[in-house]
Amino acid sequence: MWNKANEADLPYLLYDMPAFVVYNVRNCGKSSVWAPVLLSRRISYSTFGNFSQRVYNAVFLNEYYYSSKGGLMAKRKCQILGLLLIAVFSSNSQAEPQIGSWGDQGDRTYKNPILNADYPDVDIEQVGTNYYMITSTNHYAPGMTLLKSKDLVNWTIIGHVFDKLTWKPEYNFDRMSGYRFGVWAGDLAHHDGEWFCYFIDTSSGLYVSTAKEITGPWSRPICMLKKTRWTDPAVFWDDDEKQAYLVCNFGRDPAHEMNQTRMFKMSWDGKKLLDKGKAIYHGHGAEAAKIYKIGGKYYIFMAEWIEGDRKQIILRGKSIYGPFESRIVMERGNGVSRSVCQGALVQATDSSWWYSHQLVQYREKIQGTFAGKTTGSSYEGRSQWLIPVRWQDGWPVLGEDPDGNGIGNTVHQWKKPIQGHPIDAPQTDDEFDTPKLGPQWEWNHNPRDNRWSLTERRGWLRLNANVPVNNGGFWNAGNTISQRLMGKGKGVVTAKVDISGMKPGQQAGFCRHSGQYVLLGIRVDNNGDKRLVFNNDGKVKEGPVIRKDMIYYRTKNNGNQAFYEYSLDGEIYKPFGEKFQLKFGRWRGDRLGFYCWNGRRDAGHIDIDYFRYEYDGPKRPSTLPGQ
Repeated sequence: MWNKANEADLPYLLYDMPAFVVYNVRNCGKSSVWAPVLLSRRISYSTFGNFSQRVYNAVFLNEYYYSSKGGLMAKRKCQILGLLLIAVFSSNSQAEPQIGSWGDQGDRTYKNPILNADYPDVDIEQVGTNYYMITSTNHYAPGMTLLKSKDLVNWTIIGHVFDKLTWKPEYNFDRMSGYRFGVWAGDLAHHDGEWFCYFIDTSSGLYVSTAKEITGPWSRPICMLKKTRWTDPAVFWDDDEKQAYLVCNFGRDPAHEMNQTRMFKMSWDGKKLLDKGKAIYHGHGAEAAKIYKIGGKYYIFMAEWIEGDRKQIILRGKSIYGPFESRIVMERGNGVSRSVCQGALVQATDSSWWYSHQLVQYREKIQGTFAGKTTGSSYEGRSQWLIPVRWQDGWPVLGEDPDGNGIGNTVHQWKKPIQGHPIDAPQTDDEFDTPKLGPQWEWNHNPRDNRWSLTERRGWLRLNANVPVNNGGFWNAGNTISQRLMGKGKGVVTAKVDISGMKPGQQAGFCRHSGQYVLLGIRVDNNGDKRLVFNNDGKVKEGPVIRKDMIYYRTKNNGNQAFYEYSLDGEIYKPFGEKFQLKFGRWRGDRLGFYCWNGRRDAGHIDIDYFRYEYDGPKRPSTLPGQ
């Protein structure tokens, strides 16, 4: 049934097989230890629900490369005699997906937001029956997250456009000075069989990357125009005129004291601007334009600050350069206190129209290190909402209008656009059992790749400590890895970490960060003692010396109130450190992950066994680690 394995040890191989228990293993080093460990991992990973088990007789006399220590591979002949107990999951017997207070409700409806996490600045492109989304990532790498959906409600991460942020040295681990900049809002397009992703780094310029397949490989970004203080490109290929265009917020126009929306002609191959552009609109904070041509008319969607609300407006004209009629089509209301705007207009397979928009962040106008004027209380970030669109007198009507003022509001629950697809969600849990890092993870700035590994110890993520740059500390430490907070309700994350490899001067553990950083971890003193420490944005509380090799971290939040716990056996948890408030900052919502640095030298490491996340929202059914 299985052929000779040329790579990986036996247990690692079985993570990709439908086997849960090796019944009888001989002549394979410490294989007698691996079998129960494998079983334990499988069963504890998730609740499998109802499934059918089939027992097959099998005799294997194959060779496998086996490593009992996870180091160099040792060639051993493994005689596996007897039975393999195989848990076979049929399509109708997998664990049930989780339903929560948002997203797909399992009753043909959904509740907004569809993505209750930090997925801002999206664009959506339809190809066939698939929908693809991009979302900005700022200074995190890999950059520009890619998601896929069949029904516009259930989305899963399929990768990123940029493995590294290569266009400025500030984004490298040896600089760590690109906070708030990097990958801002972009545009995703599929034209003539090729994928295009455009974005503007407001500190650098306009870039495009291309690929034959949505999952890549994507080309190194090409700079189309160097300029600072501009944002939000969007492109349009006009098949009627055989001309391509790019529109953007060109920045503040001193003559008008407002943002200028500028239209450029673009080459048909999508890689060059052909002119200096022409101003087509001025508005207070006007940005995030998208171009559509429907019924022979051009519709330019954009966001603009009007009377203290970032409203959604539309320009409509017979020429892409105007003149335009304009209309406010959506504003905050219907029980939503944050501004609602900026997204993508899409059409479902049944010809119905839909609009995806975000909630605008609250911002405190304060100045702080790295943060600028971007710290605020919108701790989950900018979530994504989906609303129905109908047409009236040649204008799209967005959402509902409960107050009857002729301007749309977002909706809280609606019938799904496309039925018949299962509940799904972005990946969160990770057992680190595959040789490739899960797409939910992103590094704070470009990582130092030779200082982390998924193969040095199979089934664990190893983070090797580096000396921070500049003035040191959390924001200057490379190779901090994290993922997005999910939802605004209750959440619990548990992680198991091996600290036996830590060295004097090293600090490592669990982190939550964006508007501030809050850490629970281990600091190794000069004498080698490993002391528990809680660090709330620089305010440190010392705890006991930890004399065991394994520590379990747990963080819980109820809304924006969070705290930490730890355990030495994975059973009994003790709280440590005060409660803290989650915050939005550096243009990002709260993030959860791991930090690891050494203030003296590049020495020491931690090994992370798993990251398990429970939250009040939709979650994909987990049948195998890594899924």
